[in-house]
Amino acid sequence: MISTSDFRKGLRLEIDGQLLTIVDFQHARTAQRRANVWTKFKNIRTGQVIEKTFSAGESFKQPDFQDIKMQYLYADGDGFHFMDSKTYDQTQLTRESLGRSVDFLKEQSQYKILFFEGNPISIDLPAAVELKVTESEPAVKGDSVSNMTKNAVVETGLSVRVPLFIKEGEMIKIDTGTGEYLGRA
Repeated sequence: MISTSDFRKGLRLEIDGQLLTIVDFQHARTAQRRANVWTKFKNIRTGQVIEKTFSAGESFKQPDFQDIKMQYLYADGDGFHFMDSKTYDQTQLTRESLGRSVDFLKEQSQYKILFFEGNPISIDLPAAVELKVTESEPAVKGDSVSNMTKNAVVETGLSVRVPLFIKEGEMIKIDTGTGEYLGRA
């Protein structure tokens, strides 16, 4: 059992049938009243942010979560296939369960997959990924009056705004949270 005194950022819970991760929390106590814990959660499956308040000392059941490091193999019409490098077990995730993470998956790379009761439910991406530019508009001389950008397409098919000096074949670093260009790799 997990108590409100055990709360910390990143802790995963199951409350009312929803799988939640604690984003932020705060213990609050007012005069002559019982202490409360204000908590901000993020739904693991939908990404929705929820705020709830609990009484101090309230307990919750510990869910059966597992993080397994897996290698991304390939994508086909049905989904995205990953393999556990230790046991060689393969797992398939759907486009719906991956969401926007699909734009950052690079074949043969390692990712942490979150399992709940033996079923894969989400992927944990690094803060930034390095991807190769496959298409880039040519820069026109005289366009560099100020901080100008152009469209570029990376190897996963994601379109990113990049500075004019980026050319096809270059490796760039992209923020997985916002999908924005961070710099050259």
